[in-house]
Amino acid sequence: MEIRITLHAKERMKKYGLIELQVKNCVNNPDIVVEGKSNRKIAQKRINGYVLRVIYEKHDNVYVVITTYKAKRERYEI
Repeated sequence: MEIRITLHAKERMKKYGLIELQVKNCVNNPDIVVEGKSNRKIAQKRINGYVLRVIYEKHDNVYVVITTYKAKRERYEI
């Protein structure tokens, strides 16, 4: 499945020191996926003591990454 990353998500990746491969890996191989708001999904994956969270939507055969960020594991324990 194709994964597109919005400009906003790319800006957030830069802020948190994330690379595209990490974000795509989180969407393709998450530790867990939870329901988000407005029919969005949140893929979560543990990375170096943090939880990488990727918020995305599915449009036909494309995942569109809306935003992404790293959070403390305690907040979103998986």
